[in-house]
Amino acid sequence: MRRFLFAIFAICTISLFAQEPPPPGPPGGGPRPASFKNLKILKPEEVRAAMGSFVAGTGMKCADCHVQGTFDSDEKPQKVTARKMLEMVRGVNAGTFNGDNKVTCYTCHRGETHPVSAPPAK
Repeated sequence: MRRFLFAIFAICTISLFAQEPPPPGPPGGGPRPASFKNLKILKPEEVRAAMGSFVAGTGMKCADCHVQGTFDSDEKPQKVTARKMLEMVRGVNAGTFNGDNKVTCYTCHRGETHPVSAPPAK
């Protein structure tokens, strides 16, 4: 029984070391914080959290606003709109809620690409 357990342990250990190491950089293949360019509102340390909030709040993915492989490009108008929305949300929170993050992308978007401006008619 001991030989069997030792053999299983040895096989598991060898298979762990035989795997290729994960690629460098953050998961998801996005840019590294040190390589962020064209930041007009966010600080490098805020980018990851903000992008996660955008995805959760709007249901959009990176490629909806960014040119793949050229995250710093402003070619897509959705990226410019996202900046305006971020400025609006920060302004509302600063002016109305003393800087507390009471309003987020989700407040209006509810996980959808386009926010609903009025409740559905009954």
